[in-house]
Amino acid sequence: MTTPTEGANVPAVEEPIRLEPPLQVNRGAFGSAGGSGNTSGYGTLVTTVAAPAPAERPYGGWYDEAVDVLESVLPDVGVAFDAAISKVVLERGELFLYVNREHLREVATALRNDPDLRFEMLMGVSGLHWPQDSGQELHAIYPFLSLTHNRRLTVVVRCPDADPHIPSLIDLYPGNNWHERETFDFFGIIFDGHDDLARIAMPDDWLGHPQRKDYPLGGIDVEYKGAVIPPADERRRPR
Repeated sequence: MTTPTEGANVPAVEEPIRLEPPLQVNRGAFGSAGGSGNTSGYGTLVTTVAAPAPAERPYGGWYDEAVDVLESVLPDVGVAFDAAISKVVLERGELFLYVNREHLREVATALRNDPDLRFEMLMGVSGLHWPQDSGQELHAIYPFLSLTHNRRLTVVVRCPDADPHIPSLIDLYPGNNWHERETFDFFGIIFDGHDDLARIAMPDDWLGHPQRKDYPLGGIDVEYKGAVIPPADERRRPR
């Protein structure tokens, strides 16, 4: 059995995940209902969709130190910690900072530049689509890595379907260029300030964003072949 190093990305004590009130309760596999032809064996499965609740101090490990440093340096760039960070979450041994989109650049700059934080690497950005999370349906997930301190944390930025804009970070972290393009392509998040926010996987004239929860499952013309994939509820019919 190995012992975690001082800088390892683990809290002092692993706590159960605390959840906010449920956004939705799904029944069956992928929300399928009786008579749908579902043969997965999970027809009676009940799944609660809920966001993680804010963590309470002390967070444990180095997490308190990192949050304290961020709280002390953000006013130097004219941003109050409470205005920039909507909540701090500990989930499965990782630190998550939920950052308001209008202050993402200030937070990212502090994470990169402060010597006590020094998160030199941004490992990309990926998207989530929570249709149940009214007013903040789109989530952008940023995993940060500090090589100096051997630490990891994740920044989460949320925005609504009706206004899917988040500031680009490619001038601060140039390696994030194609990650922002991919997240735009698949989820429709628009990264303001990106100098070439074009699709990276789908054809330029493709309609919609295929990894959103409201994107059709099949029934879409297959590019270049003229074939059609039947909708999911028509692919397998009960005999």
